[in-house]
Amino acid sequence: MGKSSYIMGKSESSANGLVARHPVIANLLIIILVAVLGLVICYFSIAIFTKHGETDVVPKIENISYSDAVRILHEKGFRVDIRDSIYREDIKPGYVIEQFPKANSVVKPGRKIFLYINAVHPKEVVIDTDNNPREDALRSFSFRQGMARLEELGFKNIRVVKILGEDDCIVKVLANGRVVKKTQKVPVNAQITVEVYDGRLRDIRDSLQMAEYPEYDPAYAPEPVTPDYEGESSEYTPEPTPEPVRHESASGSSRGASTSGSSSASSSKSTEEEQEYEYY
Repeated sequence: MGKSSYIMGKSESSANGLVARHPVIANLLIIILVAVLGLVICYFSIAIFTKHGETDVVPKIENISYSDAVRILHEKGFRVDIRDSIYREDIKPGYVIEQFPKANSVVKPGRKIFLYINAVHPKEVVIDTDNNPREDALRSFSFRQGMARLEELGFKNIRVVKILGEDDCIVKVLANGRVVKKTQKVPVNAQITVEVYDGRLRDIRDSLQMAEYPEYDPAYAPEPVTPDYEGESSEYTPEPTPEPVRHESASGSSRGASTSGSSSASSSKSTEEEQEYEYY
C-alpha cells in the first residue's frame, strides 16, 4: 500500500513536472489526443446512421398507378415524395411519369424516391391577366406577341385564322369554340383558335389611292414621250417630201414624130395631159 502510493505520487509529480517544464508540448499532445478520439467517434457514428456498406436497388415504378408505386417502394423500405404533378395526354391520369433516382439505381436503404405524377385534370392557366373580364383576351396584341404568350403557357393545339384587316393584331382567341375573356382560366389541352388581321385591307386601300392619283393629281400625269433619234440632237425633224418625177409617155413621142409642124402646139398640149407622175 505504501509502495504503490509512493509510485503513483512519483508519476504524478513527474507528469506535473513535465507540464511545468514544457507546457506547450503538453497542450499539443492533449489536443491531438482529443482530435483523434473525436474522429474515431464520428467514423463509427456515420457508419451506423448511414448504413455504411449497405446498398439497395431502386425498382421500376414508371407507368404504373401512384398507389401501386407507393406500395412497392414501402415494401422495399424506401420513402416516397411527390415532386410535381404534370398533365400528359399519352399517360393515364394518376400514373407515375418519371422517378428519381432512376430504376435499377444502387442507393442506400431507406432513401427517399421522388415521383412525378400525371395529373387527373389538365392544368388551367390564364391567357390574359389584365383585370377586365368583359374584354376579349389578347385583343389588340400583335400576332407575334400573342403566339409567344400562348406557347409560353404550354398550349400545343393552336390554329390561326386570318381575316381581312389593316394590321396583324389579334381580334379574339377561342378555346374549344368559345371566346376567351381576360382573367379566364383555360385548360392547356384545349383547342385554341386565334383570329388575326392579315393586313390586306391596308394594301387594298393603298392600291386604290394610287389608282386615283393620276386622275385627280396633275403630278401623277404621264410625261410626253419625245422620240430619240441617232445624232447629237434629240429633236425630231421631218424628212422633206420627194419631188415628183415627170415621165413622158411613149404614145406622145411617136405622135410628135409623125405630125407636121402646123399641129405641133396641139400635140404638145395632148402630151402634157397624158403625163404620168411617180413618187420615189
